[in-house]
Amino acid sequence: MHREPIAPRPDWQARVEKYGLHFHTLRDEPYWDESACYVFSRFEIDTLERATYALHEMCMQLVQHVIDERLFGLFLIPPEFEDLIVRSWDGDEPSVYGRFDLAFNGLDPPKLLEYNADTPTALVEASVAQWHWLKDVDANGDQFNSIHERLIEAWQAVKAHDNCPIHFAALKGIVEDYITVEYLRDTAIQAGIQTTYLDVEDIGWDRNRKRFLDRAGTLIQRLFKLYPWEWVVRDEFGQNVLAAPTRWMEPPWKMILSSKSILPLLHQMFPNSPFLLPAWFDRPAGGDYVRKPVHAREGANIQVVRGGEVVLETEGPYDDGKAVVYQQLAPLKAFDGRYPIIGSWVVNGWACGIGIREDDSLVTQNTSRFVPHRMAD
Repeated sequence: MHREPIAPRPDWQARVEKYGLHFHTLRDEPYWDESACYVFSRFEIDTLERATYALHEMCMQLVQHVIDERLFGLFLIPPEFEDLIVRSWDGDEPSVYGRFDLAFNGLDPPKLLEYNADTPTALVEASVAQWHWLKDVDANGDQFNSIHERLIEAWQAVKAHDNCPIHFAALKGIVEDYITVEYLRDTAIQAGIQTTYLDVEDIGWDRNRKRFLDRAGTLIQRLFKLYPWEWVVRDEFGQNVLAAPTRWMEPPWKMILSSKSILPLLHQMFPNSPFLLPAWFDRPAGGDYVRKPVHAREGANIQVVRGGEVVLETEGPYDDGKAVVYQQLAPLKAFDGRYPIIGSWVVNGWACGIGIREDDSLVTQNTSRFVPHRMAD
Protein backbone atom coordinates (compact mmCIF):
# COMPACT_ATOMS: atom_id res chain seq x y z
CA MET A 1 0.00 0.00 0.00
CA HIS A 2 1.35 3.39 -0.96
CA ARG A 3 0.23 6.84 -2.07
CA GLU A 4 1.22 7.65 -5.63
CA PRO A 5 1.26 11.28 -6.87
CA ILE A 6 -0.22 11.57 -10.38
CA ALA A 7 -1.34 14.28 -12.78
CA PRO A 8 -5.08 15.06 -12.66
CA ARG A 9 -6.95 14.74 -15.94
CA PRO A 10 -7.10 18.17 -17.64
CA ASP A 11 -10.92 18.23 -17.66
CA TRP A 12 -11.49 16.28 -14.46
CA GLN A 13 -14.28 18.56 -13.19
CA ALA A 14 -16.43 18.01 -16.28
CA ARG A 15 -15.66 14.30 -16.26
CA VAL A 16 -16.83 13.69 -12.69
CA GLU A 17 -19.85 15.95 -13.14
CA LYS A 18 -20.87 13.68 -16.01
CA TYR A 19 -21.39 10.93 -13.42
CA GLY A 20 -23.24 13.13 -10.94
CA LEU A 21 -20.33 14.29 -8.78
CA HIS A 22 -21.24 17.98 -8.78
CA PHE A 23 -19.85 18.53 -5.28
CA HIS A 24 -16.26 17.86 -6.38
CA THR A 25 -14.98 21.17 -4.96
CA LEU A 26 -15.60 22.50 -1.45
CA ARG A 27 -14.46 25.92 -0.24
CA ASP A 28 -12.39 26.34 -3.40
CA GLU A 29 -10.45 23.16 -2.64
CA PRO A 30 -10.88 19.81 -4.40
CA TYR A 31 -12.99 17.33 -2.47
CA TRP A 32 -12.51 14.82 -5.28
CA ASP A 33 -8.70 14.74 -5.42
CA GLU A 34 -7.06 12.88 -8.29
CA SER A 35 -3.65 14.46 -7.83
CA ALA A 36 -2.77 11.15 -6.15
CA CYS A 37 -4.09 7.64 -5.83
CA TYR A 38 -3.58 4.80 -3.39
CA VAL A 39 -2.12 1.59 -4.75
CA PHE A 40 -2.82 -1.80 -3.13
CA SER A 41 -1.47 -5.26 -3.72
CA ARG A 42 -3.95 -8.06 -4.31
CA PHE A 43 -3.02 -9.52 -0.93
CA GLU A 44 -3.90 -6.23 0.76
CA ILE A 45 -7.25 -6.09 -1.03
CA ASP A 46 -7.94 -9.68 0.03
CA THR A 47 -7.11 -8.65 3.61
CA LEU A 48 -9.59 -5.77 3.49
CA GLU A 49 -12.23 -8.05 2.01
CA ARG A 50 -11.76 -10.69 4.73
CA ALA A 51 -11.93 -8.04 7.45
CA THR A 52 -15.15 -6.64 5.99
CA TYR A 53 -16.85 -10.03 5.90
CA ALA A 54 -15.73 -10.77 9.46
CA LEU A 55 -17.01 -7.41 10.73
CA HIS A 56 -20.32 -7.84 8.90
CA GLU A 57 -20.85 -11.26 10.49
CA MET A 58 -19.98 -9.92 13.96
CA CYS A 59 -22.46 -7.08 13.50
CA MET A 60 -25.24 -9.48 12.56
CA GLN A 61 -24.56 -11.47 15.72
CA LEU A 62 -24.55 -8.25 17.72
CA VAL A 63 -28.03 -7.28 16.50
CA GLN A 64 -29.38 -10.64 17.65
CA HIS A 65 -27.60 -10.24 21.01
CA VAL A 66 -29.03 -6.75 21.57
CA ILE A 67 -32.53 -7.98 20.78
CA ASP A 68 -32.22 -11.11 22.94
CA GLU A 69 -30.89 -9.16 25.92
CA ARG A 70 -33.10 -6.09 25.33
CA LEU A 71 -30.10 -3.75 25.37
CA PHE A 72 -31.88 -0.99 23.45
CA GLY A 73 -31.15 1.58 26.14
CA LEU A 74 -27.45 1.48 25.28
CA PHE A 75 -28.39 2.79 21.84
CA LEU A 76 -30.71 5.58 23.05
CA ILE A 77 -33.63 3.90 21.28
CA PRO A 78 -37.00 5.06 22.68
CA PRO A 79 -38.94 2.13 24.22
CA GLU A 80 -41.89 2.61 21.88
CA PHE A 81 -39.65 1.78 18.89
CA GLU A 82 -38.23 -1.46 20.30
CA ASP A 83 -40.96 -3.72 18.91
CA LEU A 84 -40.62 -2.12 15.48
CA ILE A 85 -36.94 -3.07 15.48
CA VAL A 86 -37.67 -6.63 16.59
CA ARG A 87 -40.35 -7.11 13.93
CA SER A 88 -38.08 -5.81 11.18
CA TRP A 89 -35.28 -8.17 12.28
CA ASP A 90 -37.50 -11.23 12.73
CA GLY A 91 -39.18 -10.45 9.41
CA ASP A 92 -35.83 -10.39 7.58
CA GLU A 93 -36.45 -6.85 6.32
CA PRO A 94 -33.74 -6.38 3.69
CA SER A 95 -30.77 -4.07 4.01
CA VAL A 96 -29.16 -2.66 0.88
CA TYR A 97 -25.86 -1.17 1.98
CA GLY A 98 -23.46 -0.01 4.68
CA ARG A 99 -19.88 1.21 4.97
CA PHE A 100 -17.22 0.15 7.45
CA ASP A 101 -14.59 2.81 8.09
CA LEU A 102 -11.24 1.13 8.65
CA ALA A 103 -7.74 2.14 9.69
CA PHE A 104 -5.24 0.24 7.55
CA ASN A 105 -1.54 0.69 6.87
CA GLY A 106 -0.95 -2.29 4.58
CA LEU A 107 0.90 -4.23 7.28
CA ASP A 108 -1.31 -4.70 10.33
CA PRO A 109 -4.89 -6.06 10.25
CA PRO A 110 -7.51 -3.43 9.36
CA LYS A 111 -9.16 -1.93 12.44
CA LEU A 112 -12.80 -0.85 12.65
CA LEU A 113 -13.23 2.83 13.49
CA GLU A 114 -17.00 2.96 13.01
CA TYR A 115 -19.83 1.54 10.93
CA ASN A 116 -21.95 3.82 8.76
CA ALA A 117 -24.85 1.41 8.67
CA ASP A 118 -27.88 3.61 8.03
CA THR A 119 -27.17 6.60 5.78
CA PRO A 120 -23.65 6.28 4.34
CA THR A 121 -22.61 8.66 1.59
CA ALA A 122 -19.43 8.90 -0.57
CA LEU A 123 -21.16 6.25 -2.69
CA VAL A 124 -21.09 7.89 -6.12
CA GLU A 125 -17.40 8.62 -5.59
CA ALA A 126 -16.57 5.02 -4.69
CA SER A 127 -18.85 3.23 -7.14
CA VAL A 128 -18.83 5.34 -10.30
CA ALA A 129 -16.38 8.28 -10.29
CA GLN A 130 -13.26 6.37 -9.32
CA TRP A 131 -14.04 3.49 -11.71
CA HIS A 132 -14.25 5.84 -14.69
CA TRP A 133 -11.13 7.65 -13.44
CA LEU A 134 -9.30 4.31 -13.55
CA LYS A 135 -10.48 3.50 -17.06
CA ASP A 136 -9.31 6.93 -18.22
CA VAL A 137 -5.82 6.68 -16.70
CA ASP A 138 -5.28 2.94 -17.27
CA ALA A 139 -7.76 1.13 -19.49
CA ASN A 140 -6.40 -2.24 -18.38
CA GLY A 141 -6.14 -1.32 -14.70
CA ASP A 142 -8.01 -3.06 -11.89
CA GLN A 143 -9.77 -1.83 -8.79
CA PHE A 144 -11.62 -3.37 -5.85
CA ASN A 145 -15.01 -2.16 -7.01
CA SER A 146 -18.12 -4.10 -7.94
CA ILE A 147 -20.39 -1.77 -5.96
CA HIS A 148 -22.62 -0.82 -8.88
CA GLU A 149 -23.35 -4.41 -9.90
CA ARG A 150 -24.00 -5.43 -6.28
CA LEU A 151 -26.44 -2.55 -5.81
CA ILE A 152 -28.52 -3.74 -8.74
CA GLU A 153 -28.49 -7.26 -7.27
CA ALA A 154 -29.51 -5.83 -3.89
CA TRP A 155 -32.56 -4.12 -5.35
CA GLN A 156 -33.46 -7.30 -7.20
CA ALA A 157 -33.42 -9.06 -3.82
CA VAL A 158 -35.64 -6.33 -2.36
CA LYS A 159 -38.03 -6.78 -5.29
CA ALA A 160 -38.14 -10.53 -4.68
CA HIS A 161 -38.85 -9.93 -0.99
CA ASP A 162 -41.62 -7.42 -1.57
CA ASN A 163 -42.43 -6.27 -5.11
CA CYS A 164 -43.85 -2.79 -4.67
CA PRO A 165 -42.93 0.74 -5.79
CA ILE A 166 -40.25 2.52 -3.75
CA HIS A 167 -40.10 6.19 -2.88
CA PHE A 168 -36.62 7.68 -2.43
CA ALA A 169 -36.19 10.71 -0.18
CA ALA A 170 -33.42 13.09 0.85
CA LEU A 171 -33.31 16.44 2.62
CA LYS A 172 -34.03 19.39 0.39
CA GLY A 173 -31.09 21.52 -0.72
CA ILE A 174 -28.24 19.13 0.18
CA VAL A 175 -26.56 18.30 -3.13
CA GLU A 176 -24.52 15.33 -1.86
CA ASP A 177 -27.57 13.66 -0.34
CA TYR A 178 -29.69 14.28 -3.44
CA ILE A 179 -27.04 12.84 -5.77
CA THR A 180 -26.55 9.80 -3.52
CA VAL A 181 -30.27 9.07 -3.45
CA GLU A 182 -30.69 9.63 -7.17
CA TYR A 183 -27.83 7.24 -7.86
CA LEU A 184 -29.41 4.60 -5.63
CA ARG A 185 -32.76 5.19 -7.33
CA ASP A 186 -31.12 4.69 -10.72
CA THR A 187 -29.74 1.29 -9.63
CA ALA A 188 -33.21 0.35 -8.38
CA ILE A 189 -34.70 1.30 -11.75
CA GLN A 190 -32.11 -0.91 -13.45
CA ALA A 191 -33.34 -3.72 -11.19
CA GLY A 192 -36.86 -3.25 -12.57
CA ILE A 193 -38.41 -1.37 -9.65
CA GLN A 194 -40.90 1.47 -10.06
CA THR A 195 -39.51 4.50 -8.21
CA THR A 196 -40.39 8.08 -7.26
CA TYR A 197 -38.19 10.79 -5.74
CA LEU A 198 -39.41 13.32 -3.17
CA ASP A 199 -37.84 15.58 -0.58
CA VAL A 200 -38.08 14.41 3.02
CA GLU A 201 -39.89 17.65 3.83
CA ASP A 202 -42.63 16.76 1.32
CA ILE A 203 -43.62 13.47 2.94
CA GLY A 204 -47.24 13.83 4.03
CA TRP A 205 -49.39 12.07 6.62
CA ASP A 206 -53.03 11.06 6.25
CA ARG A 207 -54.38 11.16 9.81
CA ASN A 208 -57.55 9.25 9.00
CA ARG A 209 -55.99 6.36 7.12
CA LYS A 210 -52.71 6.53 9.07
CA ARG A 211 -50.64 6.40 5.91
CA PHE A 212 -47.64 8.30 4.55
CA LEU A 213 -48.29 9.98 1.20
CA ASP A 214 -46.25 11.84 -1.40
CA ARG A 215 -47.18 15.26 -2.82
CA ALA A 216 -49.44 13.63 -5.41
CA GLY A 217 -51.37 11.82 -2.69
CA THR A 218 -49.86 8.45 -3.62
CA LEU A 219 -49.44 5.92 -0.84
CA ILE A 220 -45.79 5.39 0.19
CA GLN A 221 -45.52 1.62 0.46
CA ARG A 222 -41.74 1.41 0.83
CA LEU A 223 -39.45 4.34 1.52
CA PHE A 224 -35.69 4.66 1.15
CA LYS A 225 -34.76 7.68 3.27
CA LEU A 226 -31.36 9.28 3.50
CA TYR A 227 -32.44 10.58 6.89
CA PRO A 228 -31.00 8.98 10.03
CA TRP A 229 -33.16 6.79 12.22
CA GLU A 230 -31.95 8.58 15.33
CA TRP A 231 -33.50 11.77 13.92
CA VAL A 232 -36.73 10.01 12.94
CA VAL A 233 -37.41 8.64 16.42
CA ARG A 234 -36.96 12.10 17.96
CA ASP A 235 -39.06 14.01 15.43
CA GLU A 236 -42.67 14.63 16.36
CA PHE A 237 -43.63 13.71 12.79
CA GLY A 238 -41.51 10.55 13.07
CA GLN A 239 -43.85 9.11 15.67
CA ASN A 240 -46.23 8.33 12.81
CA VAL A 241 -43.81 5.56 11.78
CA LEU A 242 -45.24 3.41 14.56
CA ALA A 243 -48.76 3.52 13.12
CA ALA A 244 -47.99 3.30 9.39
CA PRO A 245 -47.63 0.05 7.39
CA THR A 246 -44.77 1.55 5.36
CA ARG A 247 -41.65 -0.61 4.91
CA TRP A 248 -38.36 1.18 5.47
CA MET A 249 -34.91 1.22 4.00
CA GLU A 250 -32.59 1.01 5.67
CA PRO A 251 -34.76 -1.20 7.93
CA PRO A 252 -35.48 -0.29 11.57
CA TRP A 253 -33.04 -2.91 12.89
CA LYS A 254 -30.25 -0.74 11.46
CA MET A 255 -30.94 1.65 14.38
CA ILE A 256 -28.72 -0.65 16.39
CA LEU A 257 -25.79 -0.76 14.01
CA SER A 258 -25.86 2.96 13.19
CA SER A 259 -24.85 3.83 16.76
CA LYS A 260 -21.26 3.92 17.98
CA SER A 261 -22.49 1.96 21.00
CA ILE A 262 -21.70 -1.09 18.90
CA LEU A 263 -17.97 -0.46 19.43
CA PRO A 264 -17.74 -1.43 23.13
CA LEU A 265 -20.25 -4.26 22.65
CA LEU A 266 -18.36 -5.74 19.71
CA HIS A 267 -15.16 -5.64 21.75
CA GLN A 268 -16.92 -7.38 24.66
CA MET A 269 -18.38 -10.07 22.40
CA PHE A 270 -15.26 -10.63 20.26
CA PRO A 271 -12.27 -9.62 22.40
CA ASN A 272 -9.79 -11.56 20.28
CA SER A 273 -10.81 -10.22 16.89
CA PRO A 274 -7.82 -8.73 15.06
CA PHE A 275 -10.16 -6.25 13.37
CA LEU A 276 -11.48 -4.54 16.51
CA LEU A 277 -9.93 -1.90 18.72
CA PRO A 278 -10.56 -2.00 22.49
CA ALA A 279 -13.54 0.21 23.29
CA TRP A 280 -15.46 1.10 26.44
CA PHE A 281 -18.56 2.86 27.71
CA ASP A 282 -16.56 4.32 30.60
CA ARG A 283 -13.57 6.62 30.26
CA PRO A 284 -10.34 4.56 30.41
CA ALA A 285 -7.95 5.29 33.26
CA GLY A 286 -5.06 6.01 30.92
CA GLY A 287 -3.54 5.44 27.52
CA ASP A 288 -4.34 7.00 24.16
CA TYR A 289 -7.98 6.97 23.11
CA VAL A 290 -10.72 8.74 21.17
CA ARG A 291 -13.95 9.99 22.71
CA LYS A 292 -16.95 9.75 20.36
CA PRO A 293 -20.60 10.73 20.81
CA VAL A 294 -22.70 7.69 19.97
CA HIS A 295 -24.62 9.52 17.21
CA ALA A 296 -21.99 11.95 15.91
CA ARG A 297 -21.46 12.25 12.17
CA GLU A 298 -18.73 13.36 9.77
CA GLY A 299 -16.03 13.56 12.44
CA ALA A 300 -17.92 16.07 14.59
CA ASN A 301 -17.39 16.41 18.37
CA ILE A 302 -14.43 14.03 18.46
CA GLN A 303 -11.74 14.23 21.15
CA VAL A 304 -8.33 12.63 20.66
CA VAL A 305 -6.55 12.03 23.97
CA ARG A 306 -2.89 11.13 24.41
CA GLY A 307 -1.47 10.53 27.86
CA GLY A 308 -4.49 12.11 29.49
CA GLU A 309 -4.28 15.31 27.43
CA VAL A 310 -6.72 16.33 24.71
CA VAL A 311 -4.53 16.87 21.64
CA LEU A 312 -7.30 17.31 19.07
CA GLU A 313 -10.97 18.24 19.34
CA THR A 314 -13.53 18.90 16.61
CA GLU A 315 -16.63 21.03 16.82
CA GLY A 316 -20.17 19.97 16.08
CA PRO A 317 -23.77 19.72 17.27
CA TYR A 318 -23.81 16.17 18.64
CA ASP A 319 -22.06 16.29 22.01
CA ASP A 320 -24.28 16.38 25.10
CA GLY A 321 -21.41 15.19 27.28
CA LYS A 322 -23.21 11.99 28.28
CA ALA A 323 -23.93 9.62 25.39
CA VAL A 324 -20.34 8.85 24.42
CA VAL A 325 -18.06 5.89 23.93
CA TYR A 326 -14.29 5.56 24.12
CA GLN A 327 -12.11 3.71 21.64
CA GLN A 328 -8.40 3.03 21.73
CA LEU A 329 -6.58 5.38 19.39
CA ALA A 330 -5.96 3.57 16.12
CA PRO A 331 -2.38 3.32 14.85
CA LEU A 332 -3.01 5.50 11.79
CA LYS A 333 -0.11 5.81 9.37
CA ALA A 334 0.51 9.02 7.44
CA PHE A 335 1.16 8.77 3.69
CA ASP A 336 2.79 11.96 2.40
CA GLY A 337 1.54 13.69 5.54
CA ARG A 338 -2.07 12.57 5.08
CA TYR A 339 -4.07 9.97 7.00
CA PRO A 340 -6.28 7.71 4.86
CA ILE A 341 -9.44 6.02 6.11
CA ILE A 342 -10.70 3.06 4.09
CA GLY A 343 -14.46 3.02 3.55
CA SER A 344 -15.25 -0.63 2.86
CA TRP A 345 -18.68 -1.18 1.35
CA VAL A 346 -21.09 -4.01 2.12
CA VAL A 347 -23.97 -4.33 -0.33
CA ASN A 348 -26.59 -7.05 0.16
CA GLY A 349 -24.11 -8.89 2.37
CA TRP A 350 -21.24 -8.68 -0.13
CA ALA A 351 -17.93 -6.95 0.50
CA CYS A 352 -17.63 -5.25 -2.87
CA GLY A 353 -15.36 -2.23 -2.92
CA ILE A 354 -13.56 0.56 -1.12
CA GLY A 355 -13.37 4.34 -1.17
CA ILE A 356 -10.64 6.36 0.54
CA ARG A 357 -10.99 9.65 2.41
CA GLU A 358 -7.85 11.36 3.64
CA ASP A 359 -7.03 14.34 5.83
CA ASP A 360 -3.94 15.98 7.23
CA SER A 361 -5.36 15.46 10.73
CA LEU A 362 -6.26 12.27 12.62
CA VAL A 363 -9.99 12.98 12.27
CA THR A 364 -11.76 12.57 8.94
CA GLN A 365 -14.46 15.22 8.50
CA ASN A 366 -17.00 16.21 5.85
CA THR A 367 -14.42 18.29 3.96
CA SER A 368 -11.76 15.57 3.89
CA ARG A 369 -10.65 14.62 0.38
CA PHE A 370 -11.75 11.56 -1.56
CA VAL A 371 -8.80 9.94 -3.33
CA PRO A 372 -9.20 7.11 -5.88
CA HIS A 373 -7.37 3.80 -5.74
CA ARG A 374 -6.09 1.08 -8.00
CA MET A 375 -4.63 -2.37 -7.64
CA ALA A 376 -0.97 -2.99 -8.41
CA ASP A 377 -0.15 -4.78 -11.66
